[in-house]
Amino acid sequence: MTSRAFSNRILRSAAALATLGLTTFIYANQIELRAFKLHRVQVPVLAPGTLARAGKREGEPFRILHVSDFHMLPDQKLKQKWVASLDALNPDLVINTGDNLGSDKAVPSVLAALGPLLNRPGAFVFGTNDYFAPRPVNPLKYLTGKKRKPSRVELPWRGMRAAFIEHGWQDATHARLEFVAGGVKVALSGVDDPHHELEDYSQIAGAPNADADIAIGLSHSPEPHVLDAFAEDGYDLVLSGHTHGGQVCLPGGKAIVTNCGIDHSRASGLSRWTEKTWLHVSNGLGTSPYAPVRLFCRPSATLIEVVERDS
Repeated sequence: MTSRAFSNRILRSAAALATLGLTTFIYANQIELRAFKLHRVQVPVLAPGTLARAGKREGEPFRILHVSDFHMLPDQKLKQKWVASLDALNPDLVINTGDNLGSDKAVPSVLAALGPLLNRPGAFVFGTNDYFAPRPVNPLKYLTGKKRKPSRVELPWRGMRAAFIEHGWQDATHARLEFVAGGVKVALSGVDDPHHELEDYSQIAGAPNADADIAIGLSHSPEPHVLDAFAEDGYDLVLSGHTHGGQVCLPGGKAIVTNCGIDHSRASGLSRWTEKTWLHVSNGLGTSPYAPVRLFCRPSATLIEVVERDS
């Protein structure tokens, strides 16, 4: 092969790779990023007879809608409309595990997205990207496992928190809550974002009320030491977000990175953390505005159907 022919082959290969890269980016940015998906999972933790006492029809579960990681921007109208449409699922309880904001102008857009869901029983914890604005980060840094530093540009999280509470949602951050939703007695506690060491589990430590039908823990990031603490205290279910499910995954949704301490197999979806405690990690509904792509990892929310365990 002549040097000229070899050079031409190299140029053709480079052009093919560039075309593939551009096509992948367009798909990840323009198609998958907007292909919202609803997951449904079933968690058998209620004692037999609970649902009948709660006034549920035969076969009707206790429904928890879990949303997370909007990273909302004001122009994301399709996302706002899709999230608002989830009210038709008739959830008994809405849980939001944080990272709602993508800019300092996004609070009205978050409230528009949640819309009718704010009229239902709800609870929330925040993530770092509720407190501080996103900033550009080298995506290769995630492969090293090193933690990114948040910006110091503060977001209007106080106003968003006030609006949530005004509508009746409860802030679970370092709080032990007890309430009834859908006829089910709920004990619920949460911590601030442990990914950046904002949590203080000592403020909620201890077993949840034994009279509760279900005990739920909230933590924006599913860091193992927090999950272990919830499990040791006897919580039935822990809900988290943060991971984006890996965001850019291998086919089949297999995460390459988790951006936290859990293993790749738990980057999204339902799993058992211990024999008693279930973990659900939402892969979220958004991305940083500086990394607006998803691949093999569609943005999603989850309807968790809580049912009775075998007697």
